[in-house]
Amino acid sequence: MTRENLLFSIIGILLGFIVGFMFASVMNQKYGPSAVPAAASSAQGMPADHPPVGAQNGGSDPAAMRAQVTASIDQAKNEPKNFDAQVKAAELYYQIERYDQAIEFLLKANALKPTDYRTVVLLGMVNLDAGHFDVAEKWYRAAMKIKTDDVMVLSGLAAATLQKGDAKAAEDAIAQLEKVDPTSSDLPQFKDKLASLKSGGK
Repeated sequence: MTRENLLFSIIGILLGFIVGFMFASVMNQKYGPSAVPAAASSAQGMPADHPPVGAQNGGSDPAAMRAQVTASIDQAKNEPKNFDAQVKAAELYYQIERYDQAIEFLLKANALKPTDYRTVVLLGMVNLDAGHFDVAEKWYRAAMKIKTDDVMVLSGLAAATLQKGDAKAAEDAIAQLEKVDPTSSDLPQFKDKLASLKSGGK
């Protein structure tokens, strides 16, 4: 596929989803006081407070969006040492659920700033959404070395270990989540899944 066709494909999907705001806004909501409804993520076995992906409400100008997408991706490719450009390109791909491409740009960003906490967390989150549970667990554990009491990271770690069928690791993650936030809305579903995992064996 040519570069132009790829860009048009991305733009077409973006317009179809009608992205109302960029991923940065989602992250602001995630770390803010308001909680994300559980329905969207729980159906896929994700934490209830996992940021929403895909379609967002709100209108946008197609021409402006086309220009923004093209410019952002071009900048990331043309400026491989531009940390912000790599993250922004990853955000665009994440919005249209092109997880592998998002991960590619996030890895470039991480190589530029290995200790950037937000990028490490994003790598855990996007890998979890992509179904790369072993890799997601790795990045969530890396995030925990920087910050041990992030509820979203603990929920993501529990989800990743439950999805890969590691009952012991899942039990430890759930226990740590409960210690940090005993009122977490994720705990009931995690405990139910853990019980099911244990009763069903590996």
